[in-house]
Amino acid sequence: MNHQVLKDAFERTRLVGAAVSDYPLTPDMTELDHHVVGIRNALDDAGLKLTDVDGLLTASGGGPMGSMGLAEYLGIRPRYVDGTSVGGSSFVYHAARAALAVGSGLCEVAVVAMGQLGRSGGNRGYRFRGRGGGPGFGSFFWDSLAGLPLVGAYAMAAQRHMHEFGTTSEDLAQIAVATRFHASMNPKAQYQDPITVDDVLSARWVAEPLHLLDCCVVSDGGGAYVITTAERARDLPKPAARLLGYGERIGHAGIGQMPDFTQTVAADSGPAAFEMAGLKPGDIDCAQLYDSFTITVLLLLEDLGFCPKGEGGRFLREALRLGGPLPINTDGGGLSACHPGMRGMFLVIEALRQIRGEGDPRTVVRPGGVDTCLVHGVGGQLSSHATLILGKDQ
Repeated sequence: MNHQVLKDAFERTRLVGAAVSDYPLTPDMTELDHHVVGIRNALDDAGLKLTDVDGLLTASGGGPMGSMGLAEYLGIRPRYVDGTSVGGSSFVYHAARAALAVGSGLCEVAVVAMGQLGRSGGNRGYRFRGRGGGPGFGSFFWDSLAGLPLVGAYAMAAQRHMHEFGTTSEDLAQIAVATRFHASMNPKAQYQDPITVDDVLSARWVAEPLHLLDCCVVSDGGGAYVITTAERARDLPKPAARLLGYGERIGHAGIGQMPDFTQTVAADSGPAAFEMAGLKPGDIDCAQLYDSFTITVLLLLEDLGFCPKGEGGRFLREALRLGGPLPINTDGGGLSACHPGMRGMFLVIEALRQIRGEGDPRTVVRPGGVDTCLVHGVGGQLSSHATLILGKDQ
């Protein structure tokens, strides 16, 4: 992806609307419902209509819930579609692709949508993705033969970080406690009761050293966001957000081929995003970080440059809550609010809320909105990474 071309596209585009469909448990909704309701809500938020949409991006492949089937159901004929699917980071990847399409004139109003039924079951209505059979390919093959589950891959990364840098379970627990504090003020969050470090440590092991509360919730959910031209954004009723910087990188597929369990390729995508934005980690007011597990957040904070490698444990104890130097996952995150399977969508939605300063005053980083918010998505087994920096549209 050409750095200057994307930067020019960002100058010509704006993020103008974003909204969830619903979460965490939606027994009366199908995955199709989540896509459609998310699109409707996001367009309402933007002050646009379905007939305005001429770009559609999903992460559902070519089946009924892919761009073709969704466009048909909506009754639209998009000029641009995209089905990039790289796990939980997909909907952060889509922001760059939507901006490129709008910025180059391929379309004028691009909608990115998702919906999954991770909690109530993915076999109702249209399915988001098939489950397939067999042990996979490449390093996934050997991981499968060893019986390694997804949480086991992240547990190995946590064990290695503890071995190399002296990180403790108490350090990781700080992340779960901070995100639950934010979830306690989100009436939609799956879990809202505040927790302590002792609560995390006394929860059962899932894969040592990760306890139950070190792991994301399993929920239903969906949502959408809208990107259009800067010119059109000026006439819309709500404040838009600027796309300031972006970087993406895939490092491996299965954890067996990760060169270093203590460093992800966020160490590449992050600097690329900061360079494009002309910013440094210290310029970021808040961050929405993929929190599939607590170790995910710790690795990202280090690899994105918010603290030196190996010093994340100390940083965690003082920084992450509202009122701290770097509030993260201010909706409660995947650890407490919602995680249908691919959570990147909710990172972008919450980032726009913080840029605007919308909602309960207790839950915003700054009255009137923050100047900058960093979004970082992760897919697979610490595999695919995308860093997006958003800013207030002056």
